[in-house]
Amino acid sequence: MNAGPDPQADPGAALTALLGQPPQGPAALAAAWFDTPLGAMIAVADSDRLHLLEFVEREALPAELRRLAKGAGGRIGPGRTAVTDRAEAQITAYFASGLTAFDLPLALHGTDFQQQVWRELQRLPAGATISYAELARRIGRPSAIRAVARANGANQIAVVIPCHRVIGSDGGLTGYGGGLWRKRALLDHETRHFPA
Repeated sequence: MNAGPDPQADPGAALTALLGQPPQGPAALAAAWFDTPLGAMIAVADSDRLHLLEFVEREALPAELRRLAKGAGGRIGPGRTAVTDRAEAQITAYFASGLTAFDLPLALHGTDFQQQVWRELQRLPAGATISYAELARRIGRPSAIRAVARANGANQIAVVIPCHRVIGSDGGLTGYGGGLWRKRALLDHETRHFPA
């Protein structure tokens, strides 16, 4: 989101630009932006759970936000909740090397299979990596490697659900919605500060 409205100066215009239309009605979900060492992130939360946490340059972000808005009857608007504040504090602590595991209440918008993959990812400690094949084996679906990869790519809670820790069977970096450079930076940060 390098072009377009500045979310710090005009969060409503920035959200409208991402959604492709202005928010409707009183907000059921609140969207807020905050900075990290790897770029700005957007958090979408209600008073109870975090629904989305993404780097704003993610190509799929507008589509993810539109799906969330549709599920909330179009009622997504700029704002913060206590969950947003917790998410920002924990992400800040993670980048300051003081937090290795997150304890945020999450709303997982996905199929049962996707949620199974995401929960298994959350068990993977900081500083560790896993291949798609091993992840499929751990959830008891060893032949579902491609489905695991798709579920990994559908994750919309970046860093907290650590899809960046999934690598190819050959140890190489594979796709990451936030950009391969950011995946490398996250893995380097964890290797340096949280050796497995």
